[in-house]
Amino acid sequence: MNLLPQQCRAARGLLNWTQAQLAALAGVSRTTIKDFECHRHCLHRATEDLLVKALEKGGVRLLSADDEGPGVRLKSQI
Repeated sequence: MNLLPQQCRAARGLLNWTQAQLAALAGVSRTTIKDFECHRHCLHRATEDLLVKALEKGGVRLLSADDEGPGVRLKSQI
């Protein structure tokens, strides 16, 4: 999965997480997340994997691009 900056911001919004909270849960620096979300740099594959795992563990599902484009949704709590 190629995580996009917009997906990262949207996922944090759905989870009501700050950049610092995501950084702590993923084991990366807040600056890494800030710079990624502001399009200052791309993520290394290993860092991207850490972010995706933390966001998914938190309860979101990252959707890959299709006819409507990439997205984020909350996982069902059922």
